[in-house]
Amino acid sequence: MFENKSELEKKIERCVMRVEKPARYIGGELNAVKKPAEQVSLRVAFGFPDLYEIGMSNLGLQILYKVLNDIPDVQCERVYAPDVDFEAIMREEGIPLYTLETKRAVKEADIFAVSVGYEMLVTNMLNMIVLAGMSVWAAERTEEDPFIIIGGPCTYNPEPMAEFADAFSIGEGEEVWPEIMEKLREWKASGAPKIEFLKSLCGIEGMYVPRFYEFDYNEDGTIREIRKTYDKAPDRIDKRIIQDMDSAPFPTEPVVPFISTVHDRAVVEIFRGCTRGCRFCQAGMIYRPVRERSPEKIREIVEEELRATGYEELSILSLSTGDYSRVEELVTDLMALCRESDVSMSLPSLRLDSFSFKVMDEIQGYKKSGLTFAVEAGSQRLRNVINKDITEEHIYAASRQAFELGWHTIKLYFMAGLPGETDEDLAGIADIARNIMNIYKEVNGKIGRLSIHVSVSNFVPKPHTPFQWFPQDTDEEFSRKHELVKNLIKPMKCVRLSYHDSATSYLEGVLARGDRRMCGTLVEAVRLGCKFDGWREHFDFDKWMQAFRNTGLDPDFYARRAREYDEILPWDLIGTGVDKEFYRSENEKAKRGEITKDCREGCQFCGVNTLFKC
Repeated sequence: MFENKSELEKKIERCVMRVEKPARYIGGELNAVKKPAEQVSLRVAFGFPDLYEIGMSNLGLQILYKVLNDIPDVQCERVYAPDVDFEAIMREEGIPLYTLETKRAVKEADIFAVSVGYEMLVTNMLNMIVLAGMSVWAAERTEEDPFIIIGGPCTYNPEPMAEFADAFSIGEGEEVWPEIMEKLREWKASGAPKIEFLKSLCGIEGMYVPRFYEFDYNEDGTIREIRKTYDKAPDRIDKRIIQDMDSAPFPTEPVVPFISTVHDRAVVEIFRGCTRGCRFCQAGMIYRPVRERSPEKIREIVEEELRATGYEELSILSLSTGDYSRVEELVTDLMALCRESDVSMSLPSLRLDSFSFKVMDEIQGYKKSGLTFAVEAGSQRLRNVINKDITEEHIYAASRQAFELGWHTIKLYFMAGLPGETDEDLAGIADIARNIMNIYKEVNGKIGRLSIHVSVSNFVPKPHTPFQWFPQDTDEEFSRKHELVKNLIKPMKCVRLSYHDSATSYLEGVLARGDRRMCGTLVEAVRLGCKFDGWREHFDFDKWMQAFRNTGLDPDFYARRAREYDEILPWDLIGTGVDKEFYRSENEKAKRGEITKDCREGCQFCGVNTLFKC
């Protein structure tokens, strides 16, 4: 299309000045890596299927950007989904999807890697492949096209994307990607056809090559059998994890954006995994076991990152910061470091005990932001069902202490549509808000500045959880439950209610538990104009329903159907380390309202310790 790269770059420079945020598309940021062309033999275009501001806040992409660019002959470059204004110009001017670092067309890379962290991003991914000038169907791409490798949390059920990907990377990528690069280097030197590279990937733990597996179906639409078509493909693809977090690579010189992003600050990951075992939570299951960084290593990372970026705020990252085994020592040290560096600090997910309030009071001072309680369910009975280890006594005691120390804002997170839920459980949401309001009145004498925000999300059954067999509520039932809570909360003027869109939650449930037959529906949805489906202003439910009708699939089959334990599930090929029998046991305990103790109180024998260190 262009005589040389400079022509493409010149065209980009002319066109970006016509869009709302040109800085999304120009590259050249602080710490971006651009290697001399003569040093590079392997090129990876690493894509994130959302806007620049979202993708630049994704730590996983920053980690793999470092991992790949630390290999001397590899150039890893970033690619984000263009917003609708720039996409229209790209199509009008014939500009292909390109990388930020060198302004090369993605189609010129050896590998187009895409991280998919949320089901509703899949249409963006497909749209990016189209903008790159390639077929979305792996079987139709040529020997000259780059390999497409998909990673991220959604690959724990890769089947709705199976016919788009040449391969999937399952689990954590720090050790996998150097191995992929070695296989790629060997393959390029051999001059063999692309299929040989894909066969070689089968020898890497955590790599799933979908073309080497076929699915047969029963008359009722369930899976009858999964068959291998290549004998050296693994029977099950076990996720990859990093065992030692202290030795794991971390981006102490992350790329610093020119414009504000969702998380515009320095970030340090202190540990991975969770021990709590909430039965609805996919992250708590797939990221097992817990692996911590030492406080000494964390401080070292923070010092280097602040020095290399100039950020004025630090945030520590994990699924539950308060569960870090040396949290008081760590937080005290980091607070002192931040004071020395004139850097502010944010601390999500602390346990609301006396130490945490002391820390938050010191960090927030007179300008106290809101406290957050992820209560999830309105009754203790239902919290036992979902294995959520938070009691109302804990909530009320923490609320009282917060009000006495000067807090005025509290956020409460709940879910609707949980297995075993009753209207009494939903009424409990309003009861908790009312009781917190009364505690505030006791402490302050009047309602005054109190603000309680109640957020209700919709339960979505996810793969690799004890609730993966449960059906999802209908839109009508979600709406009824939202209205019930709304009417109970309405008399409390200091309480604000928000709830998630049921149509989006429904599609999330459909895609989360979909199978390979859904690939055609996804392509049809993109053809009809679906993209940025995670954004309310772009989401078009009617187009999605039309896509299902046009392709003859019933979305209720995936979202609103209960499964039997002996049913073969589309994601059974993927191993998280947690036994399916453990999920069954937890499902049965949920039906009986029995809790399972935190793993830190003793091994619960989920199976992960047979594959990985616990």
